[in-house]
Amino acid sequence: MKNEELAQHACHVRKNIVKMLTEAGSGHPGGSLSVTDILQVLYFETMHVDPKDPKKADRDRFVLSKGHCAPALYATLVEKGYFPEEELWHLRKCGAMLQGHPDMKHTPGIDMSTGSLGQGLSCANGMALTAKLDKKDWRVYVVCGDGEIQEGMIWEAAMSAAHYKLDNLTVFVDHNGLQIDGPNNEVMTVNPIDEKFRAFGWNVLSINGHDYDEIRSALTLAQHTKGRPTVIIAETVKGKGVSFMENQVGWHGKAPSKEECAEALKELGGEA
Repeated sequence: MKNEELAQHACHVRKNIVKMLTEAGSGHPGGSLSVTDILQVLYFETMHVDPKDPKKADRDRFVLSKGHCAPALYATLVEKGYFPEEELWHLRKCGAMLQGHPDMKHTPGIDMSTGSLGQGLSCANGMALTAKLDKKDWRVYVVCGDGEIQEGMIWEAAMSAAHYKLDNLTVFVDHNGLQIDGPNNEVMTVNPIDEKFRAFGWNVLSINGHDYDEIRSALTLAQHTKGRPTVIIAETVKGKGVSFMENQVGWHGKAPSKEECAEALKELGGEA
């Protein structure tokens, strides 16, 4: 797929993130917007998935470990054709399919229920190890937040993934530098992320998480790496695409007002 097409998908996803959060009156725009470009490359180029058969046995699996950024995943699944766009406008409503965090029991295309930070990588390890034991070719992809990797369980999972040589596992760290309480480096520094993962035995790559060529190249390198898992440290901008949200910690978990929604959509190119 051409970069221009990926950019069109990303733009539409970002518009829908803003609109669904405004409609819901709550949610997490900052990290949803920062991870959007990565999701477009995964779902439209890299992952072997079929929206018409979401539980296909040989599909690649995806785990959004930073589950509060579900709006980006939901809007991407809509873009891919898993379910109608109308579902987005019921986000976080009682009885609706789309809740504040991914729910594998009720939402097509969700491979793991997440939300308790730090747990997604362990679940992904289990999936990847299953594929290995069953001698299957499908792969597992994970997105972790940079604040999330302050959790000790992440590093237990990192140790076990390397121990079991899970070269069918690829993890993105969405490194936008901000978490709910402020900058990572002030709350609890996570740097140097690359050296830490490398010490745990991982193949480590660093990219611009908004550059489709770099995302694509890193995923290709990960697929060709044998004997160890790969982590892709993606430098991103929290709130990417909406100027008044970019690099602003206050937009970690605050929904836009109708006026702010209109301003954001104007920046993103209208409501279409």
